[in-house]
Amino acid sequence: METTTAPNSFYETDKRLAFLLLCLLTFLLLYTKKSFIESETAVFEFLQDRPEGSFLQIFTTLQYLTIPLVYMWKFTIISFVIWVGCFMFGYKISYSNCWSIALVSEFVFIIPEFIKIVWFMVIDTDPDYNTVLHFYPLAVINLFDVELLQKRFVYPLKALNLFEIIYWMALVYGVHTFAKKKITIAVYIVASSYILLFLLWLAFYSIVYN
Repeated sequence: METTTAPNSFYETDKRLAFLLLCLLTFLLLYTKKSFIESETAVFEFLQDRPEGSFLQIFTTLQYLTIPLVYMWKFTIISFVIWVGCFMFGYKISYSNCWSIALVSEFVFIIPEFIKIVWFMVIDTDPDYNTVLHFYPLAVINLFDVELLQKRFVYPLKALNLFEIIYWMALVYGVHTFAKKKITIAVYIVASSYILLFLLWLAFYSIVYN
């Protein structure tokens, strides 16, 4: 009789099931945000019966349909970056394992999306569209008046948040799990690969944004 063994860590769970679960959760959160928060703002109510409203509906439908493609592209890039980082430090981790690390770590970003929905459905129940667009839980942007910020800094300040740091920690623990080396080595790998490129990307975005 064939038996199966449980994975030693959540990074070793079935990638197909984890990916489907992530896509499903993302779809449900996006649908809730679009249907019960964004659609209730004055901007969407104004555009509902105008030609621009049809464009927004098409764009929203594309957002739903491209969820798996966006995730696959993101995980492919991040996996490669982590794999190169491991190679630079002389640690052999398969690309498949790096993909699992990127996939499982992504669940961290489900939390702020859920918080955002609760925030606008329970606390700030009558937001305008810009408030919904710029809000991100525990992000640096919350320390500034968005109306006074140059637009080039809005995305970087949203991207710098507590959950991004937790995501870094998830990547570190994933590398540590598969490399089976000291946690400090995993920190060096992630810091010199993903975190470095992430911060460079934010700097580049701020400079070239027009």
